[in-house]
Amino acid sequence: MADTETGVRGTVRQFLALDGDVLVLSVAMFAFSLGFQMTGRYMPRYLSVIGAGSLAIGLYGSFGNLISAVYPYPGGAVSDRIGSRTALTAFGLASTLGFVVWYAAGPLAGVPLGPTSAGVVVVFLGLVLSQAWKSFGLGATFAVVKQSVAPDKLATGFASTETVRRLAFLLGPLLAAAILARFAFDVGFRYVLLVAAAFGAVGTLAQHVLYDASADSFGKSFAGVETVVDDIRSLPSPLRPLLVGDTLVRFANGMVYVFFVIVVTEFLEVSVTLPLVGRLSPDAFFGVLLAVEMAVALLTMVPVAKLAERVGLKPVVALGFAVYAVFPVLLVSAPADPLVVGVLFALSGLRFAGLPAHKALIVGPAEANAGGRVVGSYYLVRNAITIPSAAVGGWLYAGSPAVAFGVATVVGLVGTGYFLLAGEEFEAYR
Repeated sequence: MADTETGVRGTVRQFLALDGDVLVLSVAMFAFSLGFQMTGRYMPRYLSVIGAGSLAIGLYGSFGNLISAVYPYPGGAVSDRIGSRTALTAFGLASTLGFVVWYAAGPLAGVPLGPTSAGVVVVFLGLVLSQAWKSFGLGATFAVVKQSVAPDKLATGFASTETVRRLAFLLGPLLAAAILARFAFDVGFRYVLLVAAAFGAVGTLAQHVLYDASADSFGKSFAGVETVVDDIRSLPSPLRPLLVGDTLVRFANGMVYVFFVIVVTEFLEVSVTLPLVGRLSPDAFFGVLLAVEMAVALLTMVPVAKLAERVGLKPVVALGFAVYAVFPVLLVSAPADPLVVGVLFALSGLRFAGLPAHKALIVGPAEANAGGRVVGSYYLVRNAITIPSAAVGGWLYAGSPAVAFGVATVVGLVGTGYFLLAGEEFEAYR
């Protein structure tokens, strides 16, 4: 891949040159990502507004981690059973319905149901549905990039795909912020959910009508738990220090990730007045902060991937881990100053900048025809271990937000330090 193909223009050119079916799926992914990014980061705030406490919010985060860990395998089995086109349509409809179910949670907030309310239970049910579409594509995406670029260009290859996908990550929060700037949160966020459902419906319809899955050859039938265990045991040895460090860092981030919006909107209560825009409430400002975070990621992803070709993957991955680690304690101790908080979220964007190098370091040591299995096994282990992280964070947050965020930073720094000491560089980047 030439240097001229690594900028935004090159990324767009590569995107438009994709095979027709892959392009259709990419457009659908963009539509669903818009919906997810408009809603996902605000769901803890939605739970808080309808009466959920910090422990319930933490359990929501852990439930999301559980879904991320267990969905890919049954999702692949369903796809093999009924075909990709039918499966993608079914899961797209489920995700769209999930946004609608979330919409219904607000009116049900006052209906008692055991120790909680029907509204809170409905939010958990909506999560089961809304995350369905995301169960597809992770391993296939890794495998396609690995097959398409030279080993020493893996980080740049992943940067191109990440840049296109994360445009939705930039636009989604801005759309949410625009809506929340006009309405109080309890009303405005329900409008956001309806817009997300509309994007999901468009993505589902587009992939169902335009996608031709006759030539699909992704994956094989799931052969049982033994296959999973064998794949985990056969992980390349250079991946093990990365997996340990990554798991600690992600556990730390998972402890407080669902509380970022709570800290900004309820703990710091930071608002801002912008030229031509006027005053933005803390809820609307949070959407702007997410956009700032993603703008930094988009601007730095390709340059950082090119930097990795000079300095290696390991230093770039370690930088991303370090940002993950220090961000929580910096945020919870920040003054309620929009400029300071904005700079912190800009710093947070650097953790995404290291993702292409991180992915390259995961898939790089895999054998030529084993990239998908290596990726699946790696993420299965990491995601399974981090399932309880948000619940632990919620329990700590109930006692003290500063303690929860401080412990998260300590755990993240331990993971970063371990990776720096024991992690191995991918041979093609040495």
